Parts: sequence; C-alpha cells; structure tokens
Amino acid sequence: MAMSATTDAPQAGAPERPDRTRYLYLAVIVAVVAGIAVGFVAPDLGVALKPLGTGFVALIKMMISPIIFCTIVLGVGSVAKAAKVGKVGGLALGYFLVMSTVALAIGLLVGNLVDPGQGLQLTDELRKAAEDQAATGGESDTTEFLLGIIPTTLVSAFTEGQVLQTLLVALLAGFALQAMGSKAAPILAGVEHIQRLVFRILAMIMWAAPVGAFGAMAAVVGATGVDALKSLGLIMVSFYVTCLVFVFVVLGPLLWSVARVNVLSLLNYLRREFLLILSTSSSESALPRLIAKMEHLGVSRPVAGITVPTGYSFNLDGTAIYLTMATLFVARATGAPLAIGEQLALLAFMMVASKGAAGVTGAGLATLASGLQSHRPELVDGVGLIVGIDRFMSEARALTNFAGNAIATVLVATWTGEFDRERAEEVLAGREPFDETTLLDEHAPTPPKEHEAPVLQS
Repeated sequence: MAMSATTDAPQAGAPERPDRTRYLYLAVIVAVVAGIAVGFVAPDLGVALKPLGTGFVALIKMMISPIIFCTIVLGVGSVAKAAKVGKVGGLALGYFLVMSTVALAIGLLVGNLVDPGQGLQLTDELRKAAEDQAATGGESDTTEFLLGIIPTTLVSAFTEGQVLQTLLVALLAGFALQAMGSKAAPILAGVEHIQRLVFRILAMIMWAAPVGAFGAMAAVVGATGVDALKSLGLIMVSFYVTCLVFVFVVLGPLLWSVARVNVLSLLNYLRREFLLILSTSSSESALPRLIAKMEHLGVSRPVAGITVPTGYSFNLDGTAIYLTMATLFVARATGAPLAIGEQLALLAFMMVASKGAAGVTGAGLATLASGLQSHRPELVDGVGLIVGIDRFMSEARALTNFAGNAIATVLVATWTGEFDRERAEEVLAGREPFDETTLLDEHAPTPPKEHEAPVLQS
C-alpha cells in the first residue's frame, strides 16, 4: 500500500497513544547541554568522546541510500507519464540555480559591508591546518563532478553512500518499472515493504540520538574552547545573521506568496530535525526524516522523492553564503583583498566543487581551501584562521541548507500542482500529527490522482 494523506492518528473515542518520542528529544537537549559542560570542564575527555557523535551520524547515513531508492522508485513507478518527473526535476534545478545565485549575492554584499578579518595574525600552526584542509578538499571540475554521478556498478551507489548516484539508479529503476506497466505491480509492492522496513529501522536508530549529540558537542567544545570564539566572533555573528536574513527575508516571503505557508509554522513543524542537525552539525542526518515529513505535509511522493535528495547536492544556500563570506574574510586577513571580478570567478568554481558535500561536516572548509589552492594559492594559509570556528559555522550552514531544501520542496510541489494545501494547514496546525513510530502514513489511502496509476494494496 502507498503512503496516504492521513496519519496513524487514533480514531474518535479510541485511547490516544502517548508520544514517547517527545522524551527522546528532551533527552537530546539535555545531552547537548551536558556535552558542552563536559567539553569545558574536561576538554581531553570531550575530544575522546567524538566517536559517539561520529558513530550516530554514520548510522543515519547508512539508511539514506535505501530510503531515497525506495521513495523515488515508488514515486516515479506510480506516475503514468515520464514527462511529469522531468518537469519536477527541471523546475527544481532551475530554482536551485536561482537561489544559489541569490545566496552568493547576499554573502558577497554582507562580506564586503562587514569587512571582517582585520587584525588577525597567522601562525605556523594555522598555516599547517590550512594545508591539511586544502589536501582534504583536493581539486574538482565540472566534468569530474558529472562523471562522479555514474556509479561503478548498479549496487555500488548503495555501498558508497553517494546521494546523487543513488538518485540516478532509483530514477532508472522507476522509469523501467513505469514502462513495465501492470507487470511492475509485484515489484512495487515489494519495494513498498522494504521501505516500511528501512523507516522502522531509522526510527529505532533515532533513539541513539542523545548519545550521539552528547559525544559530538563534547568533542567540538573540548577541541575549540572559548579563545577562538572571542577572537573570531565578528565573522561568526555576521554569518549567522546573514543566514537568518536569507531564510526569513528572502525565502519566507517567497514561500508565503507561492504556497501560502508561513515560514515560522513550517520551521516549527521541522523543529525536531533542526535539533538533530544542531547536535550533529550535519544536515544529511535529517534527510530521511525530511522526505517523510514533506510527504506527510501534503507534498506528493514523486516531488518529495526527487526534490529533497537533489536539493542536498544542488541547493546549498548556507554553503554558498559561507563560501562568499569566508573567502572575503581570508583575503582581508591576509592583506590581499579580492576585486569583484576575482570574487565572482573564484566563487563560481567553489559552487561546482561543493556539490554533493552538503551532509559532510567540515566539507565547506575543505571546499574553501581547495578553491583557494586552485585560484589564489597565496591565500590558502589564511584558511587556518577560520579552522577554529568552522565547526560552529558548520551548524549555521547545515541549518540553512536544510531550511532551504524544505522550502524548495513545498515551492516545487506548488508549482507542479502536487501540494495539498488543505492538508498542510491541518498538519501545521497540529491536527494531523506525524507518526514518529513508523515515519510513514499507512492508513486510509487516498484515491490516485489523474496522472497516477492505481495505488497498490499490500
């Protein structure tokens, strides 16, 4: 059976099941506070706890490929016309291109106005840190990026954890099932059962979130301390404010004008995902839940399945703002400010190099270092100045990327006529709660839309 438009809400008169997951997220908050305290009181112990956070994020990433595959195969396989999928993908990519450009422009504007980076001094230790980041980032170009979307084998996309490779394989499988007609029904039913299984496993993994949050926060506070925050506060504050302005001044009005959805209501609906991202510093840790919650909100399965994973590689609004401001910061701090033409050329390269790195903690810093290494090698040493606070800026990058992708999914669904606004109003008002136990809507299937094949029943 397919995901329906209603939740696993109790029938009238039936006893309401307690939502035990609210205690889980209270535990995450407590764990974050405890992790910060441990990082300050016992820095060495905090750093030693880093594997707890790394392990939790790894568990989440383990589930991303099968969830993307099942969602897209079921979505594309149930659409009668392949052109519908192409329309969704084309609109999404067009929107991502425009928004990335806007984010770049805002970052450049604020970076040039604030002009951070004055009065900082480079040390040999910071130069070494910058060299390490440049080596981690490596060099990339458009051809290499495009060829990297093709997996080595049909199944290697799942074993290597590449989002775009999984997306390609899932689209091919969906179109193949679409062409098979009625013979595809048993396969789609099987994929649906697998989807139920992987979401149930994800719901189980989420109970480890407090442990992961505790380890991640203890490690970053223990490694960073307070000194870096004091000396580099201006660039951090400027970056956070710029991200807030982008979400609430640019994306918020756009969301309301197109979909009549209040951005504060949408962000409140996704508050648990934001908490998860804040504690792990990786927007990819919330990717599977975003797909499920967008469908629950009233976005059709094909739109959610295609837009969300694609956005995680192409709609990096927070990363775009970071790259612009960090580049100007490094250039100013090293006494080699960039002309406007140089800024645009360098950042155009960085946007290509950053694709696919949205969910990797610290990937923005590696992209910054490798981009400078390719275009202005004399500026690479300056990256060391930002290493100490990058983990805190990574939080804002991840949160902004996530918010941008959630809003993009609603916008694309509205433009393609695949958004149930009435249902969204019910969900955002709290009258249709999300089922945290399965992450799926499995009851009272709705009639298929005009462009869809009949809904399979299990």
